[in-house]
Amino acid sequence: MPLTAPLHGVVPPVCTPLDDRGEVDTASLTRLVDHLVDGGVHGLFALGSTGEVAYLTDARRATALRTVVTAAAGRVPVLAGVIDTTTARVVAHARTAAELGADALVATAPFYTRTHPKEMAEHFRRVRATVDLPLFAYDIPVAVHSKLSHALVRHLAEDGTLAGLKDSSGDEGGLRRLIVDLGGREGRPQGPAPHFTVLTGSELTADAALLAGADGVVPGIGNVDPAGYVRLYDAARAGDWALAAREQERLVELFAMVDAGPEQDMGRSSSALGSFKEALRLLGVIDNGATAFPQIPLSAESVALVAERLRGAGLPPVR
Repeated sequence: MPLTAPLHGVVPPVCTPLDDRGEVDTASLTRLVDHLVDGGVHGLFALGSTGEVAYLTDARRATALRTVVTAAAGRVPVLAGVIDTTTARVVAHARTAAELGADALVATAPFYTRTHPKEMAEHFRRVRATVDLPLFAYDIPVAVHSKLSHALVRHLAEDGTLAGLKDSSGDEGGLRRLIVDLGGREGRPQGPAPHFTVLTGSELTADAALLAGADGVVPGIGNVDPAGYVRLYDAARAGDWALAAREQERLVELFAMVDAGPEQDMGRSSSALGSFKEALRLLGVIDNGATAFPQIPLSAESVALVAERLRGAGLPPVR
């Protein structure tokens, strides 16, 4: 069933555990979903950047999404990333996601080719018109190489094309301007797009985004410590900003694990995704810390740094 109410809260972008052959480890993924739901999250975003969607074949994407939907068992909504270069490919992924039981879709603007804002708008409209599920725009210019303007987002929110935005642009000022343009922190229910959901993808400034009026957070490291982000979110909802800041500061320290892999030896994606997966392995949630080829695995020394960050955050490894 599609979403029947605006999304809010903590919606982690679910990691995709892999075995040594690069196949989806469905048993580990099922345990990860339980780990997240037991941590109190409000939704799951399968096949996002943290889920290594760009590295997965269509068959592996389908296996991962089917596993997440089955494991979630209706306890929380499942958003499916349908990220690809062109509208036709995104629509094909969207149809598959609907068949597999996703509750909503998440798509970027087209990429590789240079796309005009009018073309971006028609892209999102075509996806929404073709597959009748709520559609969230994913603004991640570091990967897509184009920025969704807040004017474009507002227009697509007002005409009902978009149900929400996942903002991973790193443009904190732009996000604040969008929230104000939509009616502000207190006035959004009476604003031009009252049911539109604004989610931040920033792990490090979630408290600030919630204070500004964001509806929730999509934290990659929320795979490792979902309960921590739920505590932060609950404190923010209660107006206890001092508690929210303390939890945020603890999570900032935990997030430092993303630099466990030396920069001269591997890409930042390899280091970050490898650290999340190794942390989940150390916590006993998944069996293997492997990332998709050609990402470089963490060394034993880097894994030891991940374990140190876990202990510092009060999450002692069991392996």
